[in-house]
Amino acid sequence: MEHGLKRKSPENGDYSHLNGFSLDDLNEDLLERVLSWLPTSSFFRLTSVCKRWKSAAASVSFKLACSHIPSRDPWFLMVSPSLNHSIVFDTAENSWKKLNHLRLPLEDSNINCMPVAASGGLVCYRKLSGNFVVCNPVTGSCTELPPLHFPSENQPLNAVVMSTTLRDQISYKIVLVFGELPNLLFKVYDSTSCCWEDDTALRREVDDSSIDCDSTDDGDDDNVVYFLSKAGTVVASSMQRSPSKQYSSVITTKNGHEMLYFLSSSGTVVACNLTSKCFFEYPRLLPVFSEYSIDIVECGGEMLVVLLSEFLESTSLRVWKYDDTNRCWQQIAAMAAAMSQEWYGKKADINCVGAGHQILICLNSPELCTYVLCDLVTNTWTELPKCCMNGEVMEFMSAFSFEPRIEACV
Repeated sequence: MEHGLKRKSPENGDYSHLNGFSLDDLNEDLLERVLSWLPTSSFFRLTSVCKRWKSAAASVSFKLACSHIPSRDPWFLMVSPSLNHSIVFDTAENSWKKLNHLRLPLEDSNINCMPVAASGGLVCYRKLSGNFVVCNPVTGSCTELPPLHFPSENQPLNAVVMSTTLRDQISYKIVLVFGELPNLLFKVYDSTSCCWEDDTALRREVDDSSIDCDSTDDGDDDNVVYFLSKAGTVVASSMQRSPSKQYSSVITTKNGHEMLYFLSSSGTVVACNLTSKCFFEYPRLLPVFSEYSIDIVECGGEMLVVLLSEFLESTSLRVWKYDDTNRCWQQIAAMAAAMSQEWYGKKADINCVGAGHQILICLNSPELCTYVLCDLVTNTWTELPKCCMNGEVMEFMSAFSFEPRIEACV
């Protein structure tokens, strides 16, 4: 015989005792905890429900409750050629949104500023003057960092990365890498001290595992190789990055060491160990004279490389990971050939950004503008819907991923 209580089915059950339940019966603490689990996109709608919810959404304790949510579905901040739009793609609702409230502290308009890095719930912009602005795109709160003075006007900026620490509130760091290979330096801004630290030199790592026969150890960093493309045009091997991704770089933690990765001007991946204050270059994925577009992303705490290449009248889009044990690149995901073949001959440039186990890839050329979301777990590639604002189809060069968090402090 079976013993125990059985639940009544909804058809036959008597739930009259629950009909009187309302969120109004919750105390302030419980109400804020419940509301904190709602998607961030609903934050702006909370204020129009009732006065009590509006008050809760503006309280410090509500932001504290939001900070205890482990993670949020990412938003992708899209970068348009004109730089005068603040549009995001919301992965939770699979829809485009315009952030009308985002107003950066600029002399004229957003066109004076370009996003260069993002982490947690914050986005870092760089002004034409070279100064940096940190912003929470959800709330619109911004702050301009102290002026930055490079040791020399001839020191090119190679990488800009941002990292955040989530406790009861967010603190963040911004790391810059500048200089010409092999003379690299890095500089750190720490929000807890509100100042830039002194420059720190990076030495080239000479361990056997970091030596690459194709790297620039021979001192020919400034040499540019010219070759004929399949179309008969002269192409330089020195990479010409899209302005929105000229500082393409990521930061991870590996074996307790802070690692920063960026693309050199010739397309090699440079790894900077900020803890040990050294750097090395990874082997090339393709020969320098090959036609391809490359970008690096961070997914799940690891650095990955996305590569769009053409070979034998076919186009492939693949994701690679470096195997430290075997000292070689390994493919971990690839788009179906039938899907990537339509891009053959379009001379597309890719700009990519990682978020968790997903990679958003922006493909641009004079004939092409499309956005593809890759799921590394299932190896599925999904083309995003077109973004239409006021009846106009928007086009974007690149994107930056962030978690929409109203509690993120600048």
